[in-house]
Amino acid sequence: MSAALLRQIHPLEWDATRNEPFLRLPAPHSHIILTPPRMSDAEQNVEALNDPKVYNGLSSPPWPMTLEDATWWSTKIVGEWNEQLPQLEEAAARGEDAPLVTFGFCPVRAIRDSTKEDQPFLGDLQLGRTQFEWEADEDERKRIIDANEALPPCDPAIIYTIGDWLRSSHHGQGIMSAVAKAVITQWAIPRMNARHFRPTTFEANAASAKVFTKLGFKHWRFVPHIAPIKARGEFPAEKRSINVWELKLDEERKRVE
Repeated sequence: MSAALLRQIHPLEWDATRNEPFLRLPAPHSHIILTPPRMSDAEQNVEALNDPKVYNGLSSPPWPMTLEDATWWSTKIVGEWNEQLPQLEEAAARGEDAPLVTFGFCPVRAIRDSTKEDQPFLGDLQLGRTQFEWEADEDERKRIIDANEALPPCDPAIIYTIGDWLRSSHHGQGIMSAVAKAVITQWAIPRMNARHFRPTTFEANAASAKVFTKLGFKHWRFVPHIAPIKARGEFPAEKRSINVWELKLDEERKRVE
């Protein structure tokens, strides 16, 4: 792997065997890495996203999650990664001494255990532009989504969200907090010029809320009965209340470093 590519994707490292970048978490979670998605994740997605301890904290995955659903999703996000890889290579082609490039995406999202040969898939953290779930007026919501989407990559005015989940077997170990901190501080801020984050959590999801408060996110808004959820397993159909969390740089940067 060229020195130019390694420099341009810093702090990511490169797995030459799998031809993909990865981000290793610091101790005590140094066995955890983040990589691009892989098609082999689909089967593990089915098991994890049919676990009520996982899907009850999420709004978008279908339930029950079938292999067909999971394969469709893996195909979609692996396709996105295949479009991102040439952009990393193009940055490297500028040469080892070229200024660092900013990117409009985070190339790593799949959470894995690197101590095992097959690097089992443990969960996912997606960094993307917010869909303004707290806005009840559909016309206004469409307007602000379109305005946010129209901003060019790396524009500091972009408002981002974070969606994440982790296998229940790995809950309570501080892994997701470490993953979110690594993505925000090591990639989103320095390599995407991200300055404004507004993720949401369900009112009852204290664990996910803790992930953000530990990183210095402030409570921005409580919105009652805004998120429609279909009946899933033992959980009835309902409109759930959400909390919106905010981190706005640069005044808050010291909180997450």
